Amino acid sequence: MDDLETQLLMADVGIEATTEIIDRLTERVSRKELQDSEALYRALQEELADMLEPVSAPLALPPRGEGPFVILVVGVNGVGKTTTIGKLTQRFQREGRSVMLAAGDTFRAAAVEQLKVWGERNQVPVIAQHTGADSASVIFDAVSAAKARGVDVLIADTAGRLHNKAHLMEELKKVHRVMGKVDAAAPHEVMLVLDAGTGQNALSQASTFNEAVPITGVTLTKLDGTAKGGIIFALAKQLGTPIRFIGVGETLDDLRPFVAREFVDALFDRDGNDAAR
Repeated sequence: MDDLETQLLMADVGIEATTEIIDRLTERVSRKELQDSEALYRALQEELADMLEPVSAPLALPPRGEGPFVILVVGVNGVGKTTTIGKLTQRFQREGRSVMLAAGDTFRAAAVEQLKVWGERNQVPVIAQHTGADSASVIFDAVSAAKARGVDVLIADTAGRLHNKAHLMEELKKVHRVMGKVDAAAPHEVMLVLDAGTGQNALSQASTFNEAVPITGVTLTKLDGTAKGGIIFALAKQLGTPIRFIGVGETLDDLRPFVAREFVDALFDRDGNDAAR
């Protein structure tokens, strides 16, 4: 059991979630339920899946023609926000929905350009202004345009420069407020994008953003390669925010709706008996 505890901690499951898992398993062992390692292994899978089940909640969009459903995408620079926006755009288009993008990260010229490229590639309108423009103003224009054009989904990018935390948080609060002036229900989703490879640091990012705008869903990127998926358990235990999508590669199909049992099965499949990775 000590080995198992070490493995879970090394996989970024976090102290709180690990303690809960080990306590539950110890209880079952003491009741003689788990006589051998195979039974312990199966029980661990069950415990992990049970922990994730409450946050396994897909993003539910309204029927077509009842938009715009406004998604505000937040997260620090480098986590894959723009790529996620591109993949979401293609996913929604495949479902037959019209999409519009808002280039709300006005601080970085590259971010605006990247979004425009995604827009051109997918024949999607992108609402943008010059570098340094007021982010809230861009997003106000975008929500207004999406309503006027009867767009199904509007996805708004935002800045992610955490080194200037106070300013960034104020900007996000303003964006959130301004959206509500055009559509009282907007944003319908505040999606936080986190990089699985940042481990426990993802938790502090989540807390920081949640202080500025109430996070309603999480997308976890870069779960392919070396990233350890354990951070999902820490997020589930400490935040309880629904996990919408996980990114496991570069292609469109590699952004997948999060399903708790499938995720746990994949963790075990990938590493044989090394359950923690």
